[in-house]
Amino acid sequence: MNPFEPSVRYPDPRIEVLDERFLKLRLFSATVERLATGLRWAEGPVWFGDGRYLLVSDIPSDRIVRWDETSGALSDFRAPSHNANGNARDLQGRLLTCEHLARRVTRTEYDGSITVLAERFDGKRLNSPNDIVCASDGSIWFTDPSFGISGYWEGEPARQELPHAVYRIAPGGELQQVITDLAAPNGLAFSPDGSLLYVVESRATPHRRIWAYEHRDGRLGERRVAADAKGPGAFDGFRVDVEGNLWCGFGSNGAPGVDPQGLDGVRVFAPDGTAIAHIHLPERCANVCFGGRHRNRLFMAASHSVYALYVNTQGAAG
Repeated sequence: MNPFEPSVRYPDPRIEVLDERFLKLRLFSATVERLATGLRWAEGPVWFGDGRYLLVSDIPSDRIVRWDETSGALSDFRAPSHNANGNARDLQGRLLTCEHLARRVTRTEYDGSITVLAERFDGKRLNSPNDIVCASDGSIWFTDPSFGISGYWEGEPARQELPHAVYRIAPGGELQQVITDLAAPNGLAFSPDGSLLYVVESRATPHRRIWAYEHRDGRLGERRVAADAKGPGAFDGFRVDVEGNLWCGFGSNGAPGVDPQGLDGVRVFAPDGTAIAHIHLPERCANVCFGGRHRNRLFMAASHSVYALYVNTQGAAG
């Protein structure tokens, strides 16, 4: 890992503008900050504005950590966490979590108790729920690749019983399998108006892609390629801002001989799929979220560390 040193000049040279459309999203006098380090594999950031803290999964360490905005302190929020990965909040503000080890999706109630929302489909165990979002109708959508059952690093080895898939938990609790033809579905998010569901296909060949599905009333329609990593790049988790831009965790696809230099960080795509910026980090970024009082602070979970950057836009509500 390259050492991190805060930029002493504005604009921060780590923020590479690839298209002039990004200029209005960049704050000239904002720089990338490192908030915490010492994690093994940071994932699933989610912001709790009511408590002014950020939760981040440290998957191999079997814990969810909490970064406090008021003190800057990092502490364990939940340990063990069943190798938790993706996190989100439902419409009532409760924590939703994907657990690799337990192969389930849970909700943390206001009193701290845990409710299991999904762990089997058609009598078969889920693989290892990965990332999660909540739609405006209260339905919960999550991806289920097999990363957590492939070894002891992010879970434990186990037999795959179901195909890689995307699921929807209806407001009434019914579990629906909605996509089954993607190679390792990973990050997912809705467009600001909810008319599109974006899903990362993280093991597609020859290029890693983000697909955009038409969405209406809980049903998916036609799809198109929303963004293409191209070359040796690869997507992980991402979030969408109020203008429909995609802020994507990014890095090397891990192919032999690929130099990750210049790939690590966050790549930003316009709604038309054009890459408009790259936020360079010294570590591969797995996932992001927007937070802060005005939802204009981008939090980046990147390998061993958590970074942040104020931007001139806001994360889409929800």
